[in-house]
Amino acid sequence: MTFTIEYEQEEDGRWLAEVKELPGVMVYGKDSNDAMAHAQALALRVIADRLDNGESIPALNFSFSMA
Repeated sequence: MTFTIEYEQEEDGRWLAEVKELPGVMVYGKDSNDAMAHAQALALRVIADRLDNGESIPALNFSFSMA
C-alpha cells in the first residue's frame, strides 16, 4: 500500500501535512519537509498502535509518496 501525504502552507506560514489513507493523521511543520517527516512518523505510530491493539491495518507492504 502506498500512503499519500498531501501538504499545503497555511496563511500563518505553517505547513500542514495529512496522510489520506489514515484518517486523523494530520500534523504541522515549520516547512514542507518537516511536516512530511512528522506525518510519516505519526503514520508509523498509528499503525504500530493498531497492531498492539489487534486492530485492522492497511497492508504492511507500504511506502510513502508525496503529493
